[in-house]
Amino acid sequence: MSNDDDSRIGGRTRRSVLKGLGTAVAFGAATGVASASDGRASLLDDPQTVLDDYADEYSVELGNGRLTTFSSVDFTGLPKFVGVHLSDGALSGLPSAEELQESGEGTVIHGAMSKEFAVPFPDTAPAPFEFLGFNWNPNGHPPSGVHDVPHFDVHFHFEDVETVYGIEQSVADYEIPAERMPQGFARVPSPKTGEYVTVKHMGEHLIDPTTPELNGGEFTNTLLWGAYDLNGDGAGELNFVEPMLTREYLSNLSGEDARPVAQPTVYPYDGWYPNTYTVYDLGTEGLAVVLEDLEEQQV
Repeated sequence: MSNDDDSRIGGRTRRSVLKGLGTAVAFGAATGVASASDGRASLLDDPQTVLDDYADEYSVELGNGRLTTFSSVDFTGLPKFVGVHLSDGALSGLPSAEELQESGEGTVIHGAMSKEFAVPFPDTAPAPFEFLGFNWNPNGHPPSGVHDVPHFDVHFHFEDVETVYGIEQSVADYEIPAERMPQGFARVPSPKTGEYVTVKHMGEHLIDPTTPELNGGEFTNTLLWGAYDLNGDGAGELNFVEPMLTREYLSNLSGEDARPVAQPTVYPYDGWYPNTYTVYDLGTEGLAVVLEDLEEQQV
């Protein structure tokens, strides 16, 4: 991977990246994977539309492939998809924790070695989405026995890089009003101190306590929300939404895996928020993690 800072923190200038506004995004030729039958728009519905070439700020090396952010609007100009494409090869050739430490490309986040990227979204990405915070965690991270397997954290951030990278590991000494919590989600106290904590370059992580990995099952694909008290008024608010996916799950995925996104009653910003996130197997074109069913919300 590149040691250039731009491979980790992309430029802030955005540009349109899609050919043919008003169509769904697709990658290359048809993959043969069936599209959605539940009535929602699927990334695979229009295989004739392909991604344009990207400026370097929207694409970084990942393993033996590339990671690229994208977005799309429908024929009326309304937001349709916001996502990240992992090209064929991106899941192989990934550095180990030891290699990240020796090369200086890694950083300790969540109490474990991680390779982090920050890549802006294109012009067509709606508010509140600012950039993708992507982490490769070769040994996973705590809690032990739950998330300590090789996986990717895929953060869709609502603030700019400078603001988010100003967040440090600390006690989350604020309250989160009930109306700002996604339905069914909960705060997670540290098992060591019993206090709520923030993770550097991210914020506090909110969990769905009914997920399999928190109830004796296997961690494969799960969704988190993030929160932080950005203005220091003692009340936390949502600042990212995060699919978290194991490398094994992505390697074995076939077709598409669409799952609901729990919603709060009160949103942090006016903008478009996903009701669904979907992970797509794109055959020889790689994989995509996509926020879909975007709905406009106001504060």
